[in-house]
Amino acid sequence: MTPEPRAEGRLTALLTSAMAFSMLQLFLLGALGPRLVGDPGVSPTVLGLTTTIGFGTAAVLSPVGGRMVDRTGPRRSLVVLLLVSAAALALIGAAPGPGYLLAAVALGGLPQALANPATNKAILAAVPPARRGPVTGMKQSGVQLGAFAAGLPLAALAGGVGWRGAVWTAAAAAAAAALWAHRALPADPPAKTVPARAAPAPRGAIAWLAVFSLFLGCAIASVNTYVALFGARELGMGPTAAAALVAVLGVAGIAGRVGWSKAARPGRAEWLPGALAAGAVPAACLLAAAPYVHALVWAGVVAVGAFAVSGNAVSMVLVMQRAAPGRAGQDSALVAAGFFAGFAVGPPLFGLLAEAGRYGPGWLMVAGEFAAAGAVAATWAVRDRRTPRTEAPA
Repeated sequence: MTPEPRAEGRLTALLTSAMAFSMLQLFLLGALGPRLVGDPGVSPTVLGLTTTIGFGTAAVLSPVGGRMVDRTGPRRSLVVLLLVSAAALALIGAAPGPGYLLAAVALGGLPQALANPATNKAILAAVPPARRGPVTGMKQSGVQLGAFAAGLPLAALAGGVGWRGAVWTAAAAAAAAALWAHRALPADPPAKTVPARAAPAPRGAIAWLAVFSLFLGCAIASVNTYVALFGARELGMGPTAAAALVAVLGVAGIAGRVGWSKAARPGRAEWLPGALAAGAVPAACLLAAAPYVHALVWAGVVAVGAFAVSGNAVSMVLVMQRAAPGRAGQDSALVAAGFFAGFAVGPPLFGLLAEAGRYGPGWLMVAGEFAAAGAVAATWAVRDRRTPRTEAPA
């Protein structure tokens, strides 16, 4: 059934908000990094560990989250996602030390595990095939909308009320979004009572996209987590200006995700992940050169947003095109698990270099991760070019 334009617009807005809140903690911790590093026990390495803990949890929980969405439906899953996001943000704001901070961030891994399966399932259930690419791109841009919110309004708010007050404000907004989801979405069908089974290993296109997402996640997470700290420590930027780097990354990512997802039509979509990852390699090199020409940092974050961040949205369009019947949630979760595993691995490696002040080699490592993602995607596209594509049912 084709939704009315207004109904589709409301659904898209809600799914975009859910994606924003699911990963908001990542961007807040990155944007507020210059303020956080300096609190007792919070070092650059601890900052990297927040990403590792959160996304490591998300990677482990993603297969379970995918099965949960397939059984219970998108409305229940989205309400749980937003409520847990609110709780995790509130606990991050209240954390008295690094141990409590890491525990709160771990709780935030559950919303991340639910986000892609729940939002993709909602799109497959309510949006006709011709509109799924644009709607997917818009809802995936919600992640970058969260980056913008963390890098500008919430970072500016932190300058007046402190970083904890800014995080608590985000928690209240997530709770309000949960109420909106409960009221706006149609009721789910009765939950399926299927015996729990371990999710099968990803195969075919899903396996290739999961490996691509692993390398892409390693690189993107390092940029998200450390670019503000890099700006403050290596380029002499103030905390608010450094946080604005995350906001610019977010705006570029929104534009890229919407635009490239619209372009991800059958026959073309298969080639886009490799091309976008390849385009991100020089973007990381611009960051490496920024200590010599400071303005390059802005060009670097714009290019990372326009190319690398967009690659994740295109991969989700491909998941919905290739998902096995009745497995949209699980297949989305398996690809997301690869992405989250990359988010868990990348920042600690970069953090070791950041701790030693070696940001240049760190950005070159990011360039290598983008190149690896591009190589995986290009190899899959060549192997897949003769494979016919069919639309996946919800």
